[in-house]
Amino acid sequence: MRMKHTIATACFFAAVSGSAFADEQPIELKVTPGRDVVQNNCASCHSLDYIQMNAPFMTGKVWEAEVTKMIKTFHAPIEEADAKVIIEYLTKNYAG
Repeated sequence: MRMKHTIATACFFAAVSGSAFADEQPIELKVTPGRDVVQNNCASCHSLDYIQMNAPFMTGKVWEAEVTKMIKTFHAPIEEADAKVIIEYLTKNYAG
């Protein structure tokens, strides 16, 4: 009985969360130079809403540390030239 309840609960939450995501709008980053590089590199691993959510708390140094962490810790396949563009874009457009 307990297993049936657990499975039913899991199915319910999967259905509810699936319908919630269907209503989400795609994240639109600011249209300035570097946006394509950010979208091509960052969105391949995670949602771009992290950028907007964290922007009020970020500085150029913190964005640089985040990009470095993505490359060195999470092994994001970002070229050095792209990393510089990403940091510049995020600092210019999303630093609080």
